[in-house]
Amino acid sequence: MEMAQAVLQASLKRRIDGAPAKPPRKHPRHTNEEARMSRKMKTMDGNAAAAYISYAFTYVAAIYPITPSTPMAENVDEWTTQHKKNLFGQPVRLIEMQSEAGAAGAVHGALQAGALTTTYTASQGLLLMIPNLYKVAGELLPGVFHVSARALATNSLNIFGDHQDVMAVHQTGCAMLAENSVQQVMDLSAVAHLTVIKGRVPFINFFDGFRTSHEIQKIEVLEYDELEPLLDRDALNRFRRNALNPDHPVVSGTAQNPDIYFQERESANRFYDALPAMVESYMAGITRLTGREYHLFNYYGAPDAERMIVAMGSVCETIQETVDYLNQRGEKVGLLTVHLYRPLSLSHFFAQIPDSVQRIAVLDRTKEPGAQTEPLCLDVKNAYYRHAQPPLIAGGRYGLGGKDILPTHIVSVFENLTRPLLQDGFTVGITDDVTHTSLPQASAAMNVARVGTTAYKFWGLGSDGTVGTNKSAIKIIGDKTPLYAQAYFSYDSKKSGGITVSHLRFGQSPITSPYLIHHADFIACSQQSYVEKYDLLAGLKPGGTFLLNCTWTPDELALKLPTAMKRYLAQNHIRCYTLNAVQIAQRLGLGGRFNMIMQAAFFKLTNIIPPETAADYLKSTLVKSYGSKGPKVVEMNHASIDQGMQALVEVAIPAVWATLPDDTRLPTRAVPDFIRQILEPMNRQEGYTLPVSAFIGMEDDTFPPGTAAYEKRGIAIQVPVWQPEGCTQCNQCAFICPHAAIRPALLNEEERAAAPVSLLSTPAQGAKAWSIICPYRRWIAPAAVTAWISAHHAVNHSPCSRLKANSIRLDCGSMCWHFRPRSIHLAKRR
Repeated sequence: MEMAQAVLQASLKRRIDGAPAKPPRKHPRHTNEEARMSRKMKTMDGNAAAAYISYAFTYVAAIYPITPSTPMAENVDEWTTQHKKNLFGQPVRLIEMQSEAGAAGAVHGALQAGALTTTYTASQGLLLMIPNLYKVAGELLPGVFHVSARALATNSLNIFGDHQDVMAVHQTGCAMLAENSVQQVMDLSAVAHLTVIKGRVPFINFFDGFRTSHEIQKIEVLEYDELEPLLDRDALNRFRRNALNPDHPVVSGTAQNPDIYFQERESANRFYDALPAMVESYMAGITRLTGREYHLFNYYGAPDAERMIVAMGSVCETIQETVDYLNQRGEKVGLLTVHLYRPLSLSHFFAQIPDSVQRIAVLDRTKEPGAQTEPLCLDVKNAYYRHAQPPLIAGGRYGLGGKDILPTHIVSVFENLTRPLLQDGFTVGITDDVTHTSLPQASAAMNVARVGTTAYKFWGLGSDGTVGTNKSAIKIIGDKTPLYAQAYFSYDSKKSGGITVSHLRFGQSPITSPYLIHHADFIACSQQSYVEKYDLLAGLKPGGTFLLNCTWTPDELALKLPTAMKRYLAQNHIRCYTLNAVQIAQRLGLGGRFNMIMQAAFFKLTNIIPPETAADYLKSTLVKSYGSKGPKVVEMNHASIDQGMQALVEVAIPAVWATLPDDTRLPTRAVPDFIRQILEPMNRQEGYTLPVSAFIGMEDDTFPPGTAAYEKRGIAIQVPVWQPEGCTQCNQCAFICPHAAIRPALLNEEERAAAPVSLLSTPAQGAKAWSIICPYRRWIAPAAVTAWISAHHAVNHSPCSRLKANSIRLDCGSMCWHFRPRSIHLAKRR
């Protein structure tokens, strides 16, 4: 017993034979600059990086696409049809199943047949694979499951990123490897595929859904021919020989009694014991190729740190920025990044931690209701069990459901470690005023971005093309210039027709800011109705630039812009520009496709690259996109780029705007408490400010019905306007309108007397009494119209239609819409 305790203490003091040597306390991002400079750079997202690497090592890809992992499968599908060759000189065989469980079953079967097999999944899709994960792991089959980690549907559905799905399968026996960034997905996905062939234990290779899977970065690409020498061909041949084959038959998938089942389970221990050293070895191989240093656990920070955070996933990039910020101000803090989460190697874990660390915070991006602590924190606490002088350890949750985690949140975690009594089981990034788990957020605003990094935000509408053109812009700048580039696109769950905000960063060095932009040099908005709905200028730096696509003249802006917005423009000396991109698009015959016009204006105003050069790049992109549609379409789009740069109107900001008083107008109508306290902040993109107490009584996700009536967005470019003259009152337009934005009604005398002056009406058709006492009125709700094009097409096929298109004017239309008759049941009144 004494000898066993001595060995344990030696392990905890990092003196186990074979334990890796302690590295320098702060790893350079590149230890081999020559290797980095000679490597090809390409702009891609995390899904593309994972697909690119997996394709090299895959014979069979069994897929069932699911958000947000779908692009991985789509990329593999595309390359397969192009007959792209993998490391074995053949295209991947792609099999699309009809469920996630079916895809996992296909993986199991293909592996048993001796084919290296891969799949891609997330969220509920991963949970449906659990039975097969146990089988694939139990049978030591070298499959790789690439997971863009995502939230699970609990009290509500959430499609965004956290670690709840992967933490629900960490007990299956699969090894688990985590990446923090798009570059790491490129590098470490190769480690997963290489190790699985040699070690036989299947891998779940995961990274944060959307935050990493859909973030576009300029990264270094590993070439297939330099990965090939790392492949263990002997191990691959052994796997093939072990496959089910009638020439050397075996029995597999047996059923066992209690006499030997336990022993069988324990017989696989040696494969898991050997795995950490294999992963470390392949990480060393990737380090030699790239100059980026990887270990099972990477330490970053002060060599004599006293406080440390342990985490995995994209938050580690945010923590690194915060560590640099705090250490430059005399603090002693650090970060331990977890890459190989299963199996967890204690020798490698302790080898990385400075002896000076006295307090540790462990961050988990998952929640296990009823547990004393979350999985990663439990592992860290267990690692220090029986430690002679263990540090104080506190665990916390962050970022559930894709909630943004900022450097100020990380500062609050480090501040918690300075308290005499640490708060354990904390939450960060929310306000929990019910069970009081939340840490107070650091008050001081922080901008920890590297010097020379510029940031740009674009407010758009789902499916209006803003995201697509920004993807083109990021790839143009990333691939055609020496600048590093990052792009992330924030969606709401409405997707098409919902709000989108594009976040673009550019800089001279790699960009490690995996969070939304809160300090922008440039902000653009493609929808003029947004000025009343959202705080568009939040975070725009003094002296920054604002571009608004609108139909208003500079003189009209004084009447249309909210008071707070005008005051911000003046007080911060913002350069303001307008552009009537809709008018240009319609004049050129492009309909409502004005996104390229806005993109051209962005290049003109920001001058990231010379505007003439940017125009050439944009035009070449359009040739690839629209060349098959004929020269006329290409010419129209080329003209849109030229006019987008020429049609900008600079708005002079009056100095008097800086002192405008707040708008004290009262709400025009009463709304329920739920709408005012919850729905309206959510619709303003301010739901993150709501405290936990706002949802007391709705813990089971039961919301009141009928909330869509208060959620009109005013997103249509044009709205229908009723022309009473000649209207046959057939009501076909009201029948066709998909969102009930057009409604007919009859007014009695009392209602007609109370109607606004601008209300149009005409005598009702039919009985004479009706035409005398009940004028006919067609109500149109401008804010409820979502797409005039489809309604315009439909009503034009009716010869009696009396609607015409007009630019949206929310003010005049809304007044008439809110005056509606209480009843239209005329027969009951008589």
